[in-house]
Amino acid sequence: MEERINGTLDKLEIKKINSGICTGTSWFETHGPVIMSEDPSTGREIAAVQSASYDDYDLMIKGAERAFLEWRRCPAPKRAEIVRQIGLKLREYKEDLGRLISIEAGKILQEGMGEVQEMIDICDFALGQARMMNGVMLRSERPDHKMYDQYHPLGIVGIVTSFNFPMAVWAWNTMLAVTGGNVVVWKPSSRTPLTAVAVHKVISGVLSENEVPEGVFNLVVAKSSVLGDRFIEDRRIALLSITGSTRVGRHAAQLAGKRFGKVILELGGNNAALVMPSANLDLAIPSIVFGAVGTAGQRCTTTRRVIVHEAIYDKVKERLVNAYRQLESRIGNPLNENTLIGPLIDSAAVDAYKIAISNALSEGGKLAYGNSIVSGPGIETNNFVMPTIIEAQNHFRIVQEETFAPILYLIKAGSLEEAIAFNNDVPQGLSSTLFTTSLAEAEQWLAEGGSDCGMANVNLSTSGAEIGGAFGGEKDTGGGRESGSDAWKLYMRRQTVNVNYGNEMPLAQGIRFEL
Repeated sequence: MEERINGTLDKLEIKKINSGICTGTSWFETHGPVIMSEDPSTGREIAAVQSASYDDYDLMIKGAERAFLEWRRCPAPKRAEIVRQIGLKLREYKEDLGRLISIEAGKILQEGMGEVQEMIDICDFALGQARMMNGVMLRSERPDHKMYDQYHPLGIVGIVTSFNFPMAVWAWNTMLAVTGGNVVVWKPSSRTPLTAVAVHKVISGVLSENEVPEGVFNLVVAKSSVLGDRFIEDRRIALLSITGSTRVGRHAAQLAGKRFGKVILELGGNNAALVMPSANLDLAIPSIVFGAVGTAGQRCTTTRRVIVHEAIYDKVKERLVNAYRQLESRIGNPLNENTLIGPLIDSAAVDAYKIAISNALSEGGKLAYGNSIVSGPGIETNNFVMPTIIEAQNHFRIVQEETFAPILYLIKAGSLEEAIAFNNDVPQGLSSTLFTTSLAEAEQWLAEGGSDCGMANVNLSTSGAEIGGAFGGEKDTGGGRESGSDAWKLYMRRQTVNVNYGNEMPLAQGIRFEL
């Protein structure tokens, strides 16, 4: 197989068949069905994972419970030192891990390596955060009393990731969770299991050298039919972070809610870029195009709607179509340095692309560009599609949905107020952006009556969030937050502490209770 994809699989110790459970440095014998991973660019088999059975998973969880009792006693700065060393190890393997993401998920090489850089960045962030997981001193109304809040680890944190960010989302959750004293169980997408196996191969040396308890960093590759609902319903999992579709998230929230389980949901996006007459189009057009076609439209932060003021609508349309024409020669194998757009993940994603375009046109949309399967030299599968622009209206049923493909809906608005209303008038609320050079318009966009999304930008793409800010959205996006800011608190148990250091027992609210 092309000398094991130019040695990448060998460097990452990916075997032809790999175990589906790791507890840090130990790999279990697993008994579930074999999951074969295929390259979406070529259709060729890469390698396989012997997935886990429920009994395999149960054995691993019992070990994680034991590990937590020990790991939570380790001081946070010492836990973060392990994370720091993991970051250094990831730096050593950045190119190989990035190449594996390209091979298995179809992301272009620069995006693959960018994803590994996100992992490195969150390791650095967690290192600093370890000394700032602070509570707050509160003022008691009672004399000789002290009151404050503090944070303790929850226990086992389950992490369910999607194929489109097969490594970074795990790191966003894991590095903060373990720094806070939790242990983690990672269940990756069955479409990209090799990336998860590779990450654990890379970090195992750091864990071994530092004598990290077995069971702090856990990986389980399993079919959803084996470990889908049962993972969510498992009372031993204190917190679940789930990245996926709104449909999946709604189902998971209902199951977890029955046991009052904590969840972080990172679900669908239907992200809009608003373009006002004062906008710098030399800035706006490439930002919109990157947001719309990056990762072949398979990001939750992908730009899916462009809402343009009617005064410049035709001009923006023309410039977008011209920009898209320049992309035709840049579609191909993601390992090629010239490639800007790789394949969709599989044939089901291609079918969704076709159906969405058909539905948009049947509702009255007008095709401005695209709508084709790409073929030609170097294109070995039917997973490559032409980025597509459709003139549409915001209320179209298909426009209200998220399609994981490079389809951009162009929508006309008569004012900033109408554009903001269109931005907000979808079920999802993840990322949004406004292109303007007017300070007043920017402030209106960012005020309480502006964007209702979890992330609101000005003169930036909807895609490409930094790890320093909390990542997540509102409404059908799930309300979760991960990565930066104070998202670390979600992985902790908050506790209010009251201490009476006097010789009297005054009650709150002045209540008297005398015997």
